[in-house]
Amino acid sequence: MTKVFIADQIPSKAVKKLQSAGLSVTIHDSEQGLITHEELENAVKDSDFLITTLSTKVDESIISAATKLKLIANFGAGFNNIDTKAASTHHILVTNTPVVSTNSVAEVTLGLILAISHRIVEGDRLMHNQGFSGWSPLFFLGHELAGKTLGVIGMGHIGRDVAKKAQAFSMNVQYWQPEQFRLPRDEENRLNIRFAEFTDLLQTSDFITVHAPLTEENHHQLDAKAFKQMKSSAFLINAARGPIVDEAALASALENHEIAGAALDVYEHEPTVTPGLKSMNNVILTPHIGNATVEARDSMAEICANNILDFLAGKSIQSAET
Repeated sequence: MTKVFIADQIPSKAVKKLQSAGLSVTIHDSEQGLITHEELENAVKDSDFLITTLSTKVDESIISAATKLKLIANFGAGFNNIDTKAASTHHILVTNTPVVSTNSVAEVTLGLILAISHRIVEGDRLMHNQGFSGWSPLFFLGHELAGKTLGVIGMGHIGRDVAKKAQAFSMNVQYWQPEQFRLPRDEENRLNIRFAEFTDLLQTSDFITVHAPLTEENHHQLDAKAFKQMKSSAFLINAARGPIVDEAALASALENHEIAGAALDVYEHEPTVTPGLKSMNNVILTPHIGNATVEARDSMAEICANNILDFLAGKSIQSAET
């Protein structure tokens, strides 16, 4: 019987779909914690398909042990948790689930921007603890979004949706991505956005939000040098990949008031948070919830299941790594 191993609990509709097709499905019991490297290596030895999550590393030793494996379905956007070169060498197809989480991540991004600019989380902490003495004209002032400039690093599906939503708050939007991926001018005009060189974006944005995939080239792209170039009143938002931001440098920049604040949904050493960030009132930390909606996760699960079934049926596969 064709065997599928799932490295974490996922929406049941995907499991039911695979089982209805006659596949044997085994799921790691996440109540015991995230799957260990040794557990995953043992589990995939006789598996034909693997569904894994972004928090689980699928390295060369895992892939080498999986002598029957035909496809790895990554439950999430991107492939940075999987050794795709090793998978290709072993003729294993790797897929992911982009696009369907676009709206959710964009909504969370705007939520973080609103929360950090209006000090909503800070105010919530205040009211849950000592409270306040009453309304006062100069008490607990934040900033409005209207008229502010949003700098978007990475203008893919999520970056475009963030730009669209930000404009509903009357924000001006500029973006940067490598020159070879710059959008055509007519597309920029249609989206009402402008391209800015990286340094210019850092120097002129009131909010900078990251929506790029993690690559070797952009590891620590936002480092000590970058923070010194930003406005002292600027805020950083990261709901993409943690290692794009040098968190130690970010903590230092915040301590030295080089930037005004940060809102992070992803972390350089996830799930660990760099010391110092937790104690800062001008920092919002959320537990990687960018696409944590019923709608997005159901769609992601369905893509994973469909890719396995389509592979078995000899059909074309969605979102395969090439």
